[in-house]
Amino acid sequence: MEGREKMILIGESINVMRKDISQAIKERDKKPIQDLALHQVEAGADYLDLNIGPSRKEGPEIMEWMVNIVQDVVDVPLSLDTTNYLAIEAGLKVVKKRPIINSVSSQKERLKNTLPLAKKYNVPFVALLLSDEGIPRDVSERANVLFEILSSSQALGIPNEDVWVDPIVLPVSADQKQMVEFVEFLKVIPDLVGEELKTICGLSNVSNGSPKELRSILNCTYLTMLQEAGLYSAIVDVLDENILNTAKGKILDSFSSLDVEKTRSVLKNEVLYCHSWLEL
Repeated sequence: MEGREKMILIGESINVMRKDISQAIKERDKKPIQDLALHQVEAGADYLDLNIGPSRKEGPEIMEWMVNIVQDVVDVPLSLDTTNYLAIEAGLKVVKKRPIINSVSSQKERLKNTLPLAKKYNVPFVALLLSDEGIPRDVSERANVLFEILSSSQALGIPNEDVWVDPIVLPVSADQKQMVEFVEFLKVIPDLVGEELKTICGLSNVSNGSPKELRSILNCTYLTMLQEAGLYSAIVDVLDENILNTAKGKILDSFSSLDVEKTRSVLKNEVLYCHSWLEL
């Protein structure tokens, strides 16, 4: 699969894991969330991810409130991100533009409760390649999980065009080999299931656990590698100008060519990751 000229960018910043967003949700203070929605769309986000976490107790009310206040200020599609299927449905009932359900894994409860919502509301969903056994270790295991999800979605009559596959990006500091496995899986998806499926990832996961000053070069370099492998979309920090330039295929003046090559070597599992790899 050839790299794409235009990658779909999904803004990641409205996330309950951020202290300011968590506090805004708790106090039902719409301004910080609306400001962040506006800034991300102005920066170039094609979608906005609304991540409220598990949100077991107040999930439906929170998601409905979040969707409504964001729709009041921006006009882009949303990604409804929670493991609470009741909250997903609450968001689907009030959303205006066709959203994405983020996400459906092959875990039995997610397949049973969340996948039917994609059919009921005729919306795409993210097929998260996670099973009851955990995260797949290689291309073969990822393929098995994907086939399991597709078997269920096709049985419901959901077209493959509405499936966005997320093979799961892991932190390079935790498991370097997975950087290569992810790229290799992207390359074989068309041969496994055809060209209809879209692909997606949570890009910032690759640099989780790395020093703050190194996260941008890790994210941007890996994004380039994923683009080369045909990645369709990514959930990213659109407020990082380097990410936007990378997504547009522009040369990154912020990073030296030597630093980029060193980083590619780490992400290709050719050089052992350490926090000081750029100094070596």
